[in-house]
Amino acid sequence: MSSNNRRSLRHRGLVVMTALLLSASTIGAQQPTTTPQVKVTAGRSTIINTDFDVTRIAVTNPAIADATVVLPREILIDGKGPGTISLIVWGGSQRMQYDLVVEQPVSSLEQQLHQLFPGEEVQVTNNAEAIVLTGRASNTQTMLRIGEVVRATAAKANVINMLQVPGGTDAQQVMLQVRIAEVNRRALTELGVSFFTGATGAGDWIGRGTTQQFPSAEYQDLERNKVTGPNGGSVTELKGKMEFSDFLNIFLFNTNWNVGSLIRALKATGHFQSLAEPNLIAYNNREASFLAGGEFPVPIVNSLGQVTVQFKEFGVRLNFTPTIAGDLIRLKVRPEVSELDFNNGVTLEGFRIPALSTRRAETEVELRDGQSFAVAGLIDNTAQTDRAAIPYLSALPIIGTLFKSKAERQERTELLVLITPRLVRPLNPDEVPPLPTMPGRFLPPGDDVSEKLEGGAGTVDGPAVKAAAAPRQR
Repeated sequence: MSSNNRRSLRHRGLVVMTALLLSASTIGAQQPTTTPQVKVTAGRSTIINTDFDVTRIAVTNPAIADATVVLPREILIDGKGPGTISLIVWGGSQRMQYDLVVEQPVSSLEQQLHQLFPGEEVQVTNNAEAIVLTGRASNTQTMLRIGEVVRATAAKANVINMLQVPGGTDAQQVMLQVRIAEVNRRALTELGVSFFTGATGAGDWIGRGTTQQFPSAEYQDLERNKVTGPNGGSVTELKGKMEFSDFLNIFLFNTNWNVGSLIRALKATGHFQSLAEPNLIAYNNREASFLAGGEFPVPIVNSLGQVTVQFKEFGVRLNFTPTIAGDLIRLKVRPEVSELDFNNGVTLEGFRIPALSTRRAETEVELRDGQSFAVAGLIDNTAQTDRAAIPYLSALPIIGTLFKSKAERQERTELLVLITPRLVRPLNPDEVPPLPTMPGRFLPPGDDVSEKLEGGAGTVDGPAVKAAAAPRQR
């Protein structure tokens, strides 16, 4: 074999060995060494044993875990707070590194929940601002009961219940439909007669007869004086005034006899019907309010005699707070309908302040999506009869009825409050319904500027639009 061939074989052998060494080093680089992991619970300790005598140790964060060499080959680990840090151990020519994982300890509240609700996967996370419940519950009632226990244990903490139940929904918004219907019927019957003479009397008599159930005539400034007549004789002069606060239904007066009467004969009926249907959307565990009405001023007089004005709200109001619990919706609802009542108002410093007629309900219920519940209902029947009579005269046969009066009042009120919660989601742009518009135009014909421009509604200098020619008939 020649020397050239020997050099070529030697060169090829070196190339193959170099390639094998490079591939081995690459394979070794692709297989990183795993760091052993040591787990410990915060507030507890564990021991790490080594195969060599420890000469020095170091931890990255002593606030999470601390390490102490108790024997040449034993290291005591104390967990202080949740987190993960590194522990490096030196001994002679050897070195080891560990990952210390400090886990959050099981709180006393979580242990209590596991005792009260065995078999439920509940985890409790505490921090300075809130208590968070995570995991899964077997049903909705258990989930709600767990939340109630936690709120009772930590009354001042903000409890966030994130427990999941089978069949739960991802919807987080609730629309509440409320219907408040009221029907009021009333009937009134009044009958009475009062008699009176004029202020100068009838002959030598001045008198009035009334049961005082209804207003009658009032005498003012009555005078009776003796004066000298035209013939020198003595004449009696009568003076006086009469005031009527209410002429009632029928007023009769005879000027010859100077006698009159007021007759109260009234029959009235009334019917009132109201239907309010407020709808409102709220986020889960957030309160929402709605008011359709207004405010009326109320003057307030202070101790110094100064008058200030405060405004009171009235109308249709709805306040509710929804809580979505799996397939149930827990509602804290407060619907209210109020209106101004001038009949029961008061007058203060010349201001007429109306009263408020209010229908209100406040309760907590649990419903599923689309279910309805009558949270309040009222049937009120009121009947009132007032009678008055003049003694002895009212007992006379036939004419005794003229000295009696009566007033009958009957009223019936029916009220119903119905609520329906629905889980809702936002609408996509193509799902938005058309808004209600006026059937007619906003401007009358001829007022539109585009109609006065040449070219129709095009540009100002646009040419007139020519009509298309009709096709020729062959």
